[in-house]
Amino acid sequence: MTDLEKITLVMTSVGTEQQAVEISEELIARRLATCINIVPCLRSIYRWKGKVCEDTEYLLLIKTPEKLFDDVSSAIREFHSYELPEILAMPVSAAEENFHRWVLQMVEPSPEDDSDED
Repeated sequence: MTDLEKITLVMTSVGTEQQAVEISEELIARRLATCINIVPCLRSIYRWKGKVCEDTEYLLLIKTPEKLFDDVSSAIREFHSYELPEILAMPVSAAEENFHRWVLQMVEPSPEDDSDED
């Protein structure tokens, strides 16, 4: 499996389910990610502008090729409502080979994309 390009897990958190779905659908539509899990009901406690804050958030777990991180990050910032969105990438050191290939293949344009145009 060493011949496969690297994949990564990108994480971001958002304040609403609607925004989680919007960002996820946009990343998939743009072929910047293969699969995104939305984890609801996170409790986040953090320091922001001198205050300790506490919020309920949704966590997006985004599977994508490592080379697309900058594009994924840019797209997240385009749709994110936070002044400073959390965008973290964690390298995937090992993945089941078929899943790994699927992550890489699903971001590549396919002949079906041409037939989706109206």
